[in-house]
Amino acid sequence: MESVTVELGAASTMELVDALSLIATELATREAPESAAACLELTEALATAVDMQESAMASLIGRVDAAGEQRRWGYPSTRAWLRSKLGMRESRAKERLVLARQRHRLPEVAQRLAAGDLSYGYAATIADSVARLDDADCAQAESTLLEMADQGFSAGKVASFGSRIRDVIAERDGTEDAPDEDSRHGYAKSWITTTRSLDGGRYVKGWLNAEDAAIWDGTLAPLAKPAGPEDVRDVGERAAAALASVLSGGHRATKVTVICDLETLTGGNAPARLTDGTPIPAAQARRIALAAGVSPLLLGRGHTPLYLGYRERFASAAQRQVLEALYPTCAVRGCEIPGTLCEVDHVGGWALGDSPTDIDQLALACGWHNRFKHASPDQIHITKDPDGRYLYRLLPPRDACRRTGNGPPDDTFDWAA
Repeated sequence: MESVTVELGAASTMELVDALSLIATELATREAPESAAACLELTEALATAVDMQESAMASLIGRVDAAGEQRRWGYPSTRAWLRSKLGMRESRAKERLVLARQRHRLPEVAQRLAAGDLSYGYAATIADSVARLDDADCAQAESTLLEMADQGFSAGKVASFGSRIRDVIAERDGTEDAPDEDSRHGYAKSWITTTRSLDGGRYVKGWLNAEDAAIWDGTLAPLAKPAGPEDVRDVGERAAAALASVLSGGHRATKVTVICDLETLTGGNAPARLTDGTPIPAAQARRIALAAGVSPLLLGRGHTPLYLGYRERFASAAQRQVLEALYPTCAVRGCEIPGTLCEVDHVGGWALGDSPTDIDQLALACGWHNRFKHASPDQIHITKDPDGRYLYRLLPPRDACRRTGNGPPDDTFDWAA
């Protein structure tokens, strides 16, 4: 048996986590007591301790999420990190992330959860209920829902009441019957509006009439189905991936022309541009050139067109069919994006005239990890399994801090080589 001695007040967060891990390891190997009454009492005490640990975890997850640290480690979102690295189911990952993001707006909930006076179930339920409220209504809702919890209402009852809060607020403000701007478009014609976000993305909303909806369902529904039992993406994520796949022509149609100098495509810094004049950074232009469905229009001196690539120099339909058979999901270990929605990736990178599009040099990678591999090649370790599939394993950033597991009371790290 390994012993552990920790001076709680002086110990660092790292030392406390290490001590907790040792205790949990020992506790997990213990046989349950013979007395059922003792087991009941111990279960209740252990559940309270676990709830307090959830408070600490919410704080840690919140810091990771706010800083976007998970992206440096190769995960496109905090939920993807929780699912892939920590093995959480989608519902639990979403629940923990909502609590982490809302706890600063729920001071009493956060305080009582940390003190063991409120269960994690109630805390997560209240956090979900206030996620779409403004700060003033959030404070009032927190008080009301905590009062229900104190009165003995189940977490399910609290959740049901919480789902009614927005309706009550709408009725209070007299806005529940007011038609919104979108409704005024009518329902006979389809419409879509998009707004570009500050980070280059787009917000999309709209309406499809019955005829267009049938086309939507017939085209996207097959692509948006779960890839299997391990595909834990929600419906919205699957639909977005399916739409992106269709818009790109299934990686088999030339839809976009990137205009750039030859020097840019071979490593220069001069920006490229789209046909509408939108500037594209050099690094992004080279990444875009990796994806089938894009034709690079190369310009020589004096902007004279030199070469317009066609889709035949990218993976053929037959090659893609083979790749989809080899790769049911993205080649990155732990990524659950179906292969049918992934991009064809040149395993060794792509360079003009020096990157054969041979089937044994190709893999399938989702759009996010394809970009990540191009931007951070030193964080992808590539191996090949006996069946001929390439396996991409995410590596920590080179400047990532590693726990030492010992040292002075303050949080101590050494730097990864």
